[in-house]
Amino acid sequence: MKAALTPSYGPAEVLKTADVPAPTIGERDVLVEVHASPVTAGDRRLRAADFPSITAAPGRLMVGLLRPKPPVQGTMFAGRVLRVGSAVTEYAVGDDVFGSTDHGAYAEYLAMPESGAMAKMPACLDYAEAAAVPYGAVTALRFLRDLGAVGPGSKVLIVGASGGVGRFAVQIAKHLGAEVTGVCSRGSFELVRQLGADHLIDYESQDFTQTGERYDVIFDIAGVTSFRSSRQSLTQDGRYLTLFFSVGVLLQMAVTALVGGPRAKFSVALGDRSDMEQLRDLIERGVIRPIVAQRFPLDRIAEAHAEAERGRNAGSVVVTV
Repeated sequence: MKAALTPSYGPAEVLKTADVPAPTIGERDVLVEVHASPVTAGDRRLRAADFPSITAAPGRLMVGLLRPKPPVQGTMFAGRVLRVGSAVTEYAVGDDVFGSTDHGAYAEYLAMPESGAMAKMPACLDYAEAAAVPYGAVTALRFLRDLGAVGPGSKVLIVGASGGVGRFAVQIAKHLGAEVTGVCSRGSFELVRQLGADHLIDYESQDFTQTGERYDVIFDIAGVTSFRSSRQSLTQDGRYLTLFFSVGVLLQMAVTALVGGPRAKFSVALGDRSDMEQLRDLIERGVIRPIVAQRFPLDRIAEAHAEAERGRNAGSVVVTV
């Protein structure tokens, strides 16, 4: 099969396509013919070995010192079931599916356990749109619903509201009943407003910490704020959520858990089958929708990564297979 390989850590240009053996499946696995896989921030960081702060050394030990241990990367996918194991009951040949995996989605075929983070694809989406859902939507759902405890009447500020996670965060926060303020560039105002934001702040001309507003949840997706600088903008029991782990965040989590008041929170959002099925339901009900900005064929995957890194897209960059 054709696949994109990451033979070493580095810039987008290290990615190469080649023929590799197709995966085999066990009795409880399915073989998915991959049709699309997005370029996520996680995919780009792994390719470049861009592990944050104290996770640099353990990150290399876990995924490979000089190169990624699994040569075929790609963590999100949409495609069609081509073959099923003898004990599989949930899927049949011909089912369209979408989901997430540890690696292997930048290829023509992907082996997935029946119990993995996968579900039947919403019929209202094409493959590229479905592939663009899991990364941002699972992260937004887990952080806002579980860490942030967002509910009706919550005031939520989303920093990086026009990005891959931010676009879903706006929609999910609104679905959960929140009053949503999006922080983004003025050029993204119309998009973020269409996704459901009630208020907009241009980060280039206005500092949200100087507005006097207080929020129940501040969700920093862009990694440009800190708990210390944002604390004055949180309510008494407000939650500061960040996707970026550091020693400082770890200490703030421990201290704020003990002393009370506004809390700093971080987690790793790993989706499961239940999350995927919930997202399918939200999509079919019209609650959330993905936005695809550009599509690149697999043999142009280096261009896709380079384009995604420029950060100029008002939507996901997707590799089609």
